[in-house]
Amino acid sequence: MSGATGRSGVRAATGWYREAVIYAVQVQTFRDSDGDGCGDFRGLAQSLDYLRDHGVNCLWLLPFYVSGGRDNGYDIVDHRAIERPIGTFDDFHACMAEAKRRGFRVILDLVGNHTSDQHP
Repeated sequence: MSGATGRSGVRAATGWYREAVIYAVQVQTFRDSDGDGCGDFRGLAQSLDYLRDHGVNCLWLLPFYVSGGRDNGYDIVDHRAIERPIGTFDDFHACMAEAKRRGFRVILDLVGNHTSDQHP
C-alpha cells in the first residue's frame, strides 16, 4: 500500500475509499444461482461484471455468518461458519478470487459486538 509515513512510522492510507463506489450486499437476498430461493456466493460471483459495469468497485458484504435468525443476521451464532444456503467456504473463496480478478475491494461486516447468546 502506498502513502506517506507519519511520525508514528505507520503508513497513511491512500484514501482509496474517497473515490470508491461501495455497494452493500446482503448475499442471501442478492442473487440466487441454484433456484432454492436464497441468494448465494455463486450468484454474487455471476453478478460481478454487472456491478462493475455500473461503476461499483468495492463490495461491502453484510453478515453472512451462521445466525440465530434475529436482528437481520446480526445475532451471529458462529463467526467461523457461513449460513448453509449462502454457500460454502469454497464458494466464498471463489467469489473473492473473482472479485479480486476484477479489481474490487471487499469489506466484510464482522460484527463481534452483535454475537448471539448462542455463540460458543
